Amino acid sequence: MTPEHLSTLIVDALAALVADGTIALPDGVPAAVTVERPRQKGHGDYATNVALQLAKKAGSNPRAFAELVKAQLEATDGVEAVEIAGPGFLNITVAAGAQGQVAADIVAAGAAYGRNEALAGERVNVEFISANPTGPLHLGHTRWAAVGDALARVLDAAGAEVDREFYINDRGNQMNLFGASVLAAALGEEAPEDGYRGAYVKELAARVVAENPGILDLPSEPVDERLVAFREAGYAVQLAEQQEQLRVFRTEFDTWFSERSLHENSAVDETLLGLKDRGHVFDDGGAVWMRTTDFGDDKDRVLIRSNGELTYFASDTAYYLNKRERGYDRCIYLLGADHHGYVGRLKAMAACAGDDPEKNIEVLIGQLVKIMKDGEEMKLSKRAGTIVTLQELTDEIGVDALRYTLARYPADSPLTLDVAQMTKQSSDNPVFYVQYAHARVSSILRNAADLGLAPASHPELLTHEKEGDLLRALAEFPRVVATAAELREPHRVARYLEDTASSYHKFYDNCRVLPQGDEEAGDLHAARLLLVAATRTVLANGLALLGVSAPERM
Repeated sequence: MTPEHLSTLIVDALAALVADGTIALPDGVPAAVTVERPRQKGHGDYATNVALQLAKKAGSNPRAFAELVKAQLEATDGVEAVEIAGPGFLNITVAAGAQGQVAADIVAAGAAYGRNEALAGERVNVEFISANPTGPLHLGHTRWAAVGDALARVLDAAGAEVDREFYINDRGNQMNLFGASVLAAALGEEAPEDGYRGAYVKELAARVVAENPGILDLPSEPVDERLVAFREAGYAVQLAEQQEQLRVFRTEFDTWFSERSLHENSAVDETLLGLKDRGHVFDDGGAVWMRTTDFGDDKDRVLIRSNGELTYFASDTAYYLNKRERGYDRCIYLLGADHHGYVGRLKAMAACAGDDPEKNIEVLIGQLVKIMKDGEEMKLSKRAGTIVTLQELTDEIGVDALRYTLARYPADSPLTLDVAQMTKQSSDNPVFYVQYAHARVSSILRNAADLGLAPASHPELLTHEKEGDLLRALAEFPRVVATAAELREPHRVARYLEDTASSYHKFYDNCRVLPQGDEEAGDLHAARLLLVAATRTVLANGLALLGVSAPERM
């Protein structure tokens, strides 16, 4: 019996009490009630505070209200016992057969187990990484690649319609500096001040020259056509390289959105006109401003400078409205630690556009990561010179270990991680611990098949304490996924998998799954095999939400 099933039974019990006039609920019977696993053993399988929540509305005291619900539940199939604790908590013990049925339900659901409708009907745009196409992706991008993709996966599993979006910052002075740097490298000259350096620039310049014969012969005056050509050719190569690196890292995007496109199709101009019509744009000092202080921003924001140049904020505003015009109910931005100041201005911008800043836009800020190797922080790259890159991290640590480790912590917490710990093949390495549990259950199921044994549903036989602990852990998975999606915290899935792997290992140590020696296989072995198969399903589904593989052998 899952917590959701028990919640339904409690709601049915309340409805029955209302229908026969035993209680009155002015606000009606709730659609669902909170059901949790108690923290202490001996307090039943599940607990609910429904009596504390509804007693006052019903004109009763919590314990008296709890007695009425208790009587209803005790007459319900699948409920073995109900006890009232403290001021009115209900501790519920589920019948072994009802709890054991969870294993069969999980195996039947397969890859769909854990998916739910918590966010059904929502269209969500998740924008993350959003790097300049001027160099390799670095460690900060790597954290967002892991966390952003895992977030998108759990939002999808919770029923939302999700699009992953990469905003390509392909406009502005940095692009011209990039082009000039690649050109300088091709000519054997120093990069311009504030330009791009590193071995990758020389590699890129050599590739551009090789793939574009005659590019160095283009005229340099009155407009330096060489710079433009190197900029565009280098841009194409660098973007393709970023896309390939992310593909290898199992981070795929539905949309690669070019900042340039906002200006090429007049979206920015149309945005400014729309904001003027709403009364949130004004002129001052020759510049055009948005009055974001009307909605809590610490200062008004410039859209067009006095020299006629558009600001990044003008592009940001047009980009947000473009997303809303594409039909997204909620726009989630994942930004780096140096973007704290963006939260207030982006929310104020959404309000200026007539949206609800608490509903239509969310800004998540990630903190910095340090990777330690041999006692020293990894800072330098052979190719990039001053940063450690996604590709180098993937080569050094591995996709699974890197993704899992970055996703298992809240995004807003600074991290210091050690290469040796992340790659260590022992039970104190969380990713190895969870993957090993999956490999172990897969091995048991292979061995069972070799013996001619198959899982079978005998839920009434799964009465051992450790079987019950594991069943209750597996039953929690859909709720964990829903909570991770609603709170935008995919790390909850990783921590859940570690707890579930621990429950499985304890079960295995106490409950023999396969017959030994001359022992004849029986229904209990088949029932435990089904519990093992259910565990494999949950571990595989959970790892998939983190973009981590579920190996069958280790």
